[in-house]
Amino acid sequence: MIETASAIEKAVLVGLISNEQDERQAQEYLDELAFLTDTAGAQVLKQFLQRLDMPNPVTFVGPGKLQEISEYVKVMEADTVIFDDELTPTQLRNIERELECKVLDRTNLILDIFARRAKTSHAKTQVELAQYQYLLPRLTRMWTHLERQRGGIGLRGPGETQIETDRRIILDKIARLKEQLKKIDKQKSTQRKNRGKMVRVALVGYTNVGKSTIMNLMSKSEVFAENKLFATLDTTVRKVVVANIPFLLADTVGFIRKLPHGLVESFKSTLDEVREADILLHVVDISHPGFEEQIAVVNSTLKEIEAAGKPTIYLFNKIDAFTYVAKAEDDLTPKNRENISLDEWQNSWMAKNNTPSLFISATEKENIEDFKNLLYDEVKKIHTQRFPYNDFLYQVPDFEDEY
Repeated sequence: MIETASAIEKAVLVGLISNEQDERQAQEYLDELAFLTDTAGAQVLKQFLQRLDMPNPVTFVGPGKLQEISEYVKVMEADTVIFDDELTPTQLRNIERELECKVLDRTNLILDIFARRAKTSHAKTQVELAQYQYLLPRLTRMWTHLERQRGGIGLRGPGETQIETDRRIILDKIARLKEQLKKIDKQKSTQRKNRGKMVRVALVGYTNVGKSTIMNLMSKSEVFAENKLFATLDTTVRKVVVANIPFLLADTVGFIRKLPHGLVESFKSTLDEVREADILLHVVDISHPGFEEQIAVVNSTLKEIEAAGKPTIYLFNKIDAFTYVAKAEDDLTPKNRENISLDEWQNSWMAKNNTPSLFISATEKENIEDFKNLLYDEVKKIHTQRFPYNDFLYQVPDFEDEY
């Protein structure tokens, strides 16, 4: 993991153009990896891309490309090389031997960021569990510095003994952390039951799309928000009143492509707020060139955590940052995402979906009143079903919930 130090670490990024992802996608993923690296506090020196049908099972990239990366690392005195996909223990060991520097993969980098961002005991426990699950199959490479003795009775190698000891320790820790999470989950489940029948709304979306900004806007609270990936890690729940109807609004951790499976598993309890929500506010960064793919990633993750199929409002945020390159009247080139106007995007989404959608700017407060009116209508449908005789008299005490 990237450790805190007075000097900023210098990092080199490596990705593949393969059968799984074309050049545009590969470059977009590397740019996202650069953003992750910046979030972790390191400086990106250079990005390397190689075209391969599939990753090399021994060194991820080809031998020639690995040699090229090795020479660059030595000349530039880079501290870390980060690969855009999860590396196997064998690949990790071989690459470290060749590059003679610290080697991380995307999963390790994301785990590091989560560890830095976790503030509550709940989030810290979840991250620690994911870290140990990631570490367990990679123990072998940690003990390559121990010299193994020749086999035979009484001559068992100290490295092998140490690996087995560490494996037992880690398995014990994983078991304890899982038990700890079960207890926390029970407490959180009780908290959710104590909220009664209030309508629950959850903000979901790709990381860094503006969920926390919308949360602050709606609840007049001060949830931490900045232009970094995974600025929000701990789930925050606030009571919100629009017009005369109260409801609960939850801000949750953002999703990302290639999100480590261990993190999804360990954070399932945090994502209970999403699973138990009555309405999802799916926030989308309309200014991002790959926003449609980000929508697909979020919908796929919702399906994985069994939260798909809920009433959903699509909030296309950051219209103030949206760029449009107009075509000349005699330009016969086909439409692409750069020359489709905001109105055209809106009409295309309105036409394709029966789902309510709205285009807003949370920072500039554009179309926020329209958003509140739309949300009010959707919440009211559920609220009046639950409280048919006192729709507008139902009151609950103010509360804040963060974990």
